[in-house]
Amino acid sequence: MAVYTPVSDIQLSDFLKDYALGDIISLTEITEGVENSNFILKTSLDNFILTLYEKRVSGDDLPFFMNLLSELHNQNINCPRPITNKNGDIINICAGKNATIVSFLDGKTAQFTNDSRCSEIGVVLAKLHLATSKLTAHRPNPLGPNSWLNIILDTDDSYTDLPTTLRAEATEQITKLISHWPSSLPQSVIHADLFPNNAMFIDDKLTGIIDFYFACTDFYAYDLAICLNSWCFEADGRFNSQKAKKLINSYQSVRPLNIDEINALPILSQGAAMRFFATRYFDWHHTPAGALVQRHDPLEYWTKITFLRDYADHALYGF
Repeated sequence: MAVYTPVSDIQLSDFLKDYALGDIISLTEITEGVENSNFILKTSLDNFILTLYEKRVSGDDLPFFMNLLSELHNQNINCPRPITNKNGDIINICAGKNATIVSFLDGKTAQFTNDSRCSEIGVVLAKLHLATSKLTAHRPNPLGPNSWLNIILDTDDSYTDLPTTLRAEATEQITKLISHWPSSLPQSVIHADLFPNNAMFIDDKLTGIIDFYFACTDFYAYDLAICLNSWCFEADGRFNSQKAKKLINSYQSVRPLNIDEINALPILSQGAAMRFFATRYFDWHHTPAGALVQRHDPLEYWTKITFLRDYADHALYGF
């Protein structure tokens, strides 16, 4: 989440006149994340999240995302519930952008990970995968392996403050990953961005997961790899195998992995790291000046790529 487009009092009042949400109390900017403009909307009725869609989120994809949230909420996955206006519409226009309002989840995003939180994430991820296996919806992954090279090469890094060899090294690594990428594993709709800042907790109890705007059809094990990379590396760059084992074991207590998924996990983890390196590399150079958004360092994920490439061992995950 982030803020690229400010919303004035007049724009907010005009937008909310079509909703039955009570009186406006406040609108607070959320500066975490990098994709959309997000706000906590407090009214006399309840708290909500207002999102204005920017950058990579196409208006054509919004019905998919909103329907997905509705379906998951109906299947008892703790996630935001889309709010309709008086006309029954979920997707509307605010400050000139496509906009939605969803329910507010109690708790705080995970500022740190531990064994208990990793276990909670493993369980909810597996439940999510079982829930989406029942859906017929399909959305190709726009940030899959075939996109990574274009993202790197389309980045204008003429004035980069990153190592000058990074583009060439990333290009070589992407070529190797694509040549070893699995072609057939269990799949359906995945979250594809379940980082700690997209999980809500009260103490160590998970209260829900948010930000489904990268959701797409892809391998379940790839979604698991994204979580392993984002939940099990420590702040100093060390990989915590104990956390990884907790996450995987809790996942398998709900949805066991098959042998092909287990064998593919090392390459999927490298690819999951490359996907986030690529988009961070692009955003590092192209985030608009003045945007209320914290850029994420691509070198964090380059360090993960290097580690996962050098230690591509199933023992890392407890197998």
